[in-house]
Amino acid sequence: MKKLTMTCLALLLCGVTVTASAKESVSVSLFSWPGYGFWFIAREKNMVPELELDISIIEDPYDSFAMMSAGRLDVTSSTVEYGPIAASQGSPVKLVAYTNPSYGTDKIIVGPQVKEASDLVGKQVAVMEGGLSQIFMGIWLEDNGVAIDQVKFVNLIMDDAVGALVGGTAAAGEYWEPFGSQVLANLKGARVVASSLEPYWQEQALLGDGMYMSERFISQRPEAAKLAMQAYFAAVDFWKENPAEANRIIAGALRFPVADVEAVIGATGEPHEGGIAVLDLPQAARLMGVLEGEPPLGLSNGQIRDHWALTSEWWKKFGLISDIQAPEAGIDFRPLTAVAGE
Repeated sequence: MKKLTMTCLALLLCGVTVTASAKESVSVSLFSWPGYGFWFIAREKNMVPELELDISIIEDPYDSFAMMSAGRLDVTSSTVEYGPIAASQGSPVKLVAYTNPSYGTDKIIVGPQVKEASDLVGKQVAVMEGGLSQIFMGIWLEDNGVAIDQVKFVNLIMDDAVGALVGGTAAAGEYWEPFGSQVLANLKGARVVASSLEPYWQEQALLGDGMYMSERFISQRPEAAKLAMQAYFAAVDFWKENPAEANRIIAGALRFPVADVEAVIGATGEPHEGGIAVLDLPQAARLMGVLEGEPPLGLSNGQIRDHWALTSEWWKKFGLISDIQAPEAGIDFRPLTAVAGE
């Protein structure tokens, strides 16, 4: 048995509790969507006892990225396309994992006055600019003969995007669940013209979610970064085995009805058609190319590199980046490699 130091002995004599080591405190953000709710399971179930998760809900992901750049946030969950933008700007925000591909949750919905894509020329379309919804909309428009500069992109978070289409200020928009269903239920004649469940979108894995960490956090606190990664994927495993309880935890934390959570991630622990396919640790590691084997849904090992190339091409087209950089400029494989290696 190790001897107590004089300092520890003094503290004990004064009635102060001495612990072997303090918990690693990690700050995490996400916006209000069930696909990111696994962090709440990790905290509620104390998946990694050495870790203390400080979770914030921040609706605009660019606010989270700015906080990470300023050293005020360690980890955020968001859509998976920001890496090329961060790399182009020299931002210390790094993509560290692709966590779930869209499996039908993302939809392009048009209003009742839109019969074909050309009807959108000169009209407003609701997207999250700088997000996957803008690329999804851009590809669909061009595939249907409409150039991206022929429409007016309006940058809106989901609640406002629903109101814009239902209220008639936007003629179309990109929505994920449960917001797409809200549009369809409240706007007679609205219809879905593209869905991420279609093979064309599935094969590209364009639409999906990721985990980001600040470069400072990864480099200066590698053990904490590893623990955070472990906690997230331990929560995914818990959800797969206990979906009903886990969905209630997510619903309570987000203040969503359980039905809305199930509309996104399902109620069985399996890929949810019309929602998302939640990746466990080996599946995510294969998609990122740090573990041998093939990921699910017909995706390929290391497909994150193809994703990087596709999103980089579109960000250059939208004018958000001026040059296309290598994936390593915005992806840090170290935390996932450390966890997958165990």
